[in-house]
Amino acid sequence: MKISQKGLYALQAMMMLARHYNQGAIRIRDIAYEEALPEKFLELILLELKNARMVESVRGAKGGYQLRRAPSDIQLSEIIRLIDGPLAPFGDAEQLRTLISRDAEHRALYQVFLAVRDAAAKILEHTTLADIMNGNAAEDSKSGKRRKKKGEPSSVLPMVVHGNPSRSKDE
Repeated sequence: MKISQKGLYALQAMMMLARHYNQGAIRIRDIAYEEALPEKFLELILLELKNARMVESVRGAKGGYQLRRAPSDIQLSEIIRLIDGPLAPFGDAEQLRTLISRDAEHRALYQVFLAVRDAAAKILEHTTLADIMNGNAAEDSKSGKRRKKKGEPSSVLPMVVHGNPSRSKDE
């Protein structure tokens, strides 16, 4: 699955806001600096997130942005769908179902694509910002296993994308 740079920036910003949940608003400048994101682009992303009622802005000297809902109530799928559209690298589910019903010769191939799409969507729909912040893997949601309790060692390392690829490592 490919997520756009804008989608990654939105996820990084939301993760930072989740880390500071219930600690007051955070200025765009601080989010941009901490996450090494372009400030002007971040403004546009946060406006989209605000219009979707995922974040709220606070005016004044202590103003900035904060999550509108608890990190445990915000699924990664919501953020990605808002910024990048459908979750699937192979088109949306309805398009694939249409191809399955119309193209008998390639039906099995499209069924595989649909299964991949459904698996990716299920993982993203069952993974919240809180899960990512706590280091909980999405493995449990797809396999039907119980959720890991706090303090249990993680069997899967979380993927963390930091920084701007154009910045040098010496900065």
